Order: sequence, then structure tokens, then C-alpha cells
Amino acid sequence: MCKKLHTFARFLSLRLDNARRRLAIKREARSRSRGSGLRWLLLLAAVGFFLWREAGFWLVVDNPQKADLVVVLAGETEQRLARGLQMVSQGMAPRMLLDAPAATKIYHRSQLELAQQYLSGLPEAAKLSVCPIVGLSTRNEARDVARCLADPAMGLAGVRRILLVTSDFHTRRALAIFRHEVSGVEFSSAAAYDPAQFGAKWWQHRQWAKTFFDECVRLVWWYGVDRWKA
Repeated sequence: MCKKLHTFARFLSLRLDNARRRLAIKREARSRSRGSGLRWLLLLAAVGFFLWREAGFWLVVDNPQKADLVVVLAGETEQRLARGLQMVSQGMAPRMLLDAPAATKIYHRSQLELAQQYLSGLPEAAKLSVCPIVGLSTRNEARDVARCLADPAMGLAGVRRILLVTSDFHTRRALAIFRHEVSGVEFSSAAAYDPAQFGAKWWQHRQWAKTFFDECVRLVWWYGVDRWKA
């Protein structure tokens, strides 16, 4: 009888030891899992922080290449035009096309008319032309530019390389859209900087942040929606 009790007690002891070992293994596995999850969380946070800081720089593509034509996009009318004229004066292209909204009026005068008048008074007037822009989006502007290139009266039939000039934050999207919409032409871009409107360290000023988020939404919309439309 005593021998049976001793055997039973030993059996229970072994079972308890096994249970304790299994419990310890489970606790160690859970601890490792929590540690691994925390490491992944920290890694994702670090990557997110890096992207958050660098996204403003990523928007800007300022890499002008020699071209047949400089095209200054419509919109902001001071820094973009100045940058375009600078590109012509530096010999980056022999001619410049300034996009101007055809329907927009300023004190009863169309912006198209004002643009033509302004360019005609510049020393480089012989190298400068105006392209009427009807569309309100960059995509429609690209199509309007394509029509100007195909217009015999513009004398731009031989253009195969275009240097786009636009606001710094707009350069990446503009390049993507023009490359998609205008065939048979190589594009590069020159950024026009306006510290009042945008800076690559976009989180430092309210206006910069507004411009950054607005451009990000437009870029996502282009790649996710407009790019696939006919």
C-alpha cells in the first residue's frame, strides 16, 4: 500500500513539474511575442517619422535639362515666370511658352491679353509665346499645351524636349501628368521657389502645411483616379 502511495505521489509530482515547465514556456513565448511586437511598432514609427519629415523634399523635382522649349505652367505668375525667363537666359532652351488662362479676367482684361502684352515688352520677346489654357486642372493644361505644340501658327512642330517650370511643390505631379498626357516628348522640370507658399520642411509653418497636404491629396487623386480616366 505504501509503495502504491509513493508511486502515485511521484506521478503527481512529475505531472506538476511538466505543467510548470509548459506554463514557463508559454510565458516566455508571450514575452518574446510582446518584445517582437514592440520592436516592429518602434520600427514602423521610425519609418513613419522619416517619411513624415522627408515627404516635402520628395514632392520637389528640380532637375532642369537642356530642352527645345521651356513651358511655364499657369497659376502663380511671379516666381514661375521669373524662373522660366532665367532658364531661357541660361541657354536651357531657345524658346519659352507661357501658359495663361484664356477665360480669367483681371479688372475686365483677360489674363491671356495681359500675358501677351507683358511678354511683348521684354528684351527676349522674340523667343516668347503664350499658350491659351482653357482647362482648370494640370491634366487639362497638359492637353492644352499639346494643342499649342500641334498648332502650325505657333511654330513648335519640332519640339521633342520640354523643360517644365512650375512651383516647387507642384513639380512631381506636373511631370507625371505631362509625361502621361503628351506623347513623343521628353520632360524635365525646374522648380520655382516661393517661401511664402511652401518649404520642404512643411511642418514648420501653417501655410506650408496647408500646401503640402493639398498637394498630397491631388497627387493621390491623380495616381488613383484621374490617371485611369480616358
